[in-house]
Amino acid sequence: QVQLVESGGGLVQAGDSLRLSCAASGRTFSTPIMAWFRQAPGKEREFVAVINWSGDSTLADSVRGRFTISRDNAKNTAYLQMNSLKPEDTAVYYCAAGRLFTTKMSSYNNWGQGTQVTVSS
Repeated sequence: QVQLVESGGGLVQAGDSLRLSCAASGRTFSTPIMAWFRQAPGKEREFVAVINWSGDSTLADSVRGRFTISRDNAKNTAYLQMNSLKPEDTAVYYCAAGRLFTTKMSSYNNWGQGTQVTVSS
């Protein structure tokens, strides 16, 4: 099992930046892929970004150019740097870990508790 703990969420204004962190512990060697998903009120959870052990990454079209995913393997931590935030980025952001480099939520069986990001206009 892998335990994931997110941090860094908060209330910001449109145009501001935030950096989310996801600290992994446990059998982290079994889950080399780390990803971020988000769920806005009344909407389904959606893919945001994914990164592999080597640093290769993919981002959703809606955040590409504004968000960056990175990781520090020595710290077993993944980050989501969010710039130029918009009100539509408001959501609970979840960290996930898995074995496949994929945008499909069903492929991840390790999840954090989520961190709230609220962007005011």
